[in-house]
Amino acid sequence: MCFALCLNFFQAQAQRCLPGQKGIEVTAGTVNGFNSQDGFYSGIAFSQYVKSANKWKFGFDYLEKRYPYKNINIPQSQFTVDAGYYLNFLSDRHKTFFASIGASVAGGYETINWDNKLLFDGATINNQDNFLYGGALAIEVEAYLTDRILLLVTVSERLLAGSSIGRLNTTLGIGIVYIIN
Repeated sequence: MCFALCLNFFQAQAQRCLPGQKGIEVTAGTVNGFNSQDGFYSGIAFSQYVKSANKWKFGFDYLEKRYPYKNINIPQSQFTVDAGYYLNFLSDRHKTFFASIGASVAGGYETINWDNKLLFDGATINNQDNFLYGGALAIEVEAYLTDRILLLVTVSERLLAGSSIGRLNTTLGIGIVYIIN
């Protein structure tokens, strides 16, 4: 039994979050609360680690919020591209758990009801489709499941000017990161 304990205790771990390591991440989650019927987002991103487990991240996100009107929901859809830097502020000594805080800039496009301004009852949507610009602040927690696969939990506050409906959106998501080298 002592021998089995020693095998697990002194087990070697692969080197993680080294400068130059790259990863692909896929995330999905809710917008402005835990009710996915009100809104959701999904994204894909490329990340590259630099010194001290910090990283650069470049990604594409799709966000949709729904606004109730009589017996239908009117969608507000945003397509954004973002680039940001994440600073590692917490990790365990085995390098299996990391917490980072990051800031990013973003730009994209917003459409309301897929540019269909006339509703079923004859009402007209006055909001216009717009180009978006702004940024986000985020906290990410990563946990290694294997040497190449990480579980990601993220909370982000996005501020995007140009929107005709709402400029602030809080996203809460979960994702998977795959280290490609």
